[in-house]
Parts: sequence; C-alpha cells; structure tokens
Amino acid sequence: YFVLSLEMCKKKVQGRDYKIILHLDESVPLLLLFLDVGLRKREDKTKCPHVRPIRNFDLHQLLGSWYVVQYYASSEEALSYGCMRPVFFMSPDRLDVSMNFTYTFTDDPTGELLYGNITWDIPEPKRPSHWVHVRETNEGVYNTYVLDSDYKSWALLLHCAEKSKSPRYLSSFIMSRKPILETNVITYLREKLPRYDIDLSYMFPMVQNNCSVTNKGLGLDPDTVRTIIKQSVSKRRHPMKRVH
Repeated sequence: YFVLSLEMCKKKVQGRDYKIILHLDESVPLLLLFLDVGLRKREDKTKCPHVRPIRNFDLHQLLGSWYVVQYYASSEEALSYGCMRPVFFMSPDRLDVSMNFTYTFTDDPTGELLYGNITWDIPEPKRPSHWVHVRETNEGVYNTYVLDSDYKSWALLLHCAEKSKSPRYLSSFIMSRKPILETNVITYLREKLPRYDIDLSYMFPMVQNNCSVTNKGLGLDPDTVRTIIKQSVSKRRHPMKRVH
C-alpha cells in the first residue's frame, strides 16, 4: 500500500516526492510498532505457557538419579525444601514416566528424609519431553516439560498446574547428576526461564549437604515409619502440590 501511494505521488508531484518519501519512511516503523502492540494478545495466566518440544529428545537418557540444585515455585518466597533427589523411570508396558524422590523440610531440625512419587502419562509419543499428570476430581492437570538436558550432567524441568478459574502454578527444577553443578551451567539454564514467567529472584539454590539422615535411624518398623511420614506431610505441603 505504501509503495503504490509513493509511486502515485512521484508522478503527480515531482517536486515534492523526496519529502513525501522521507516522511513516510520515518512513520512506517512507528506505525508498525503501534500495530504490533495493539495486536499482541494478552497472556492467559490461567493456562500453561507455550513450550516448544525438544528436537530429537531421548527420554531414556534422562532416566535415573538426579540432584535438584535450584528450585522455584510461584507460591513460595523462601526455600521450603532441601536434599531433593529425584529418580526417573518408565514402565515396561505403558507410555509413562515416574519419579520417586526424597526431600526434607528446611524448618525441620531433625532433617527427616521424606519420600514422594508422581507418575505422568506421555500424551503424544512424538513429544516425549511433555508429560501430563491428571489429579483427582477438580484438582486440575499437572504438566511437566523438559526444557533442556545434556543427559549426562544437567537438565531443566518446568512444571505447570492448571485448574479451572485459578491462576496457573509454576515450578522449576535445575537438576544435576552430581550434588554440585558448575556456575556457568546454572547461569545458562536460569536464562531460559523468564520467558515462561519464572521470576529468577525466587529461584533458590538447594544445598545437597547433610542429606544422609533417614527414617531407618529411628529404629521403627516400616508401617510406623509410613504413618509418621503421612502425618508429617499432611501438616506441611508436598513439594509437587499446587497452592491457590
């Protein structure tokens, strides 16, 4: 449209064509900027952010033991957990991935090691980096995305829970195969998160020291230990639970 208008002006007003061209050339970028801002859709904070699948992602290489070295949750302004160590595995007869993990509460002076687990389905076999866990009635859908991984040293996970008429709940793990991950790698992975509405000022380092305290040291039988864990978790929030 602008090109046709300029050509017409050149033919009709030969003496002023350069001024007209300069005026329009200066106006076009500003006009396009206003159009871009006006047409940009406002993000729906009740839905999970759009995540592109990893190309050639190999889920089997991600399996095994990890350490969570940095942790974020949108509902928390301080780190509530320590010693979080997930182990990922798959079922031999189903397209799913499970995570068993241990963790402690930072406000527990005894450092009692607790246990949790979660299983996700893989809704699209061609997108094995996206997992979905459907919670109980009216508890919404829990999505997990593998954002990046080199498999042998580090991985970055994004968790997003959706519930009708509620803000989404985001959390993220920076994971390492060892208790400590290099600073430059952590920086590289952290820089990937703001695009998913992760506030890095609340992305906390998780120290993996003094994590050897287990329930076996209490001298209790397994049934009693399970009861104690259940009572403890009922009083404090499970790290994979959402809060609205």
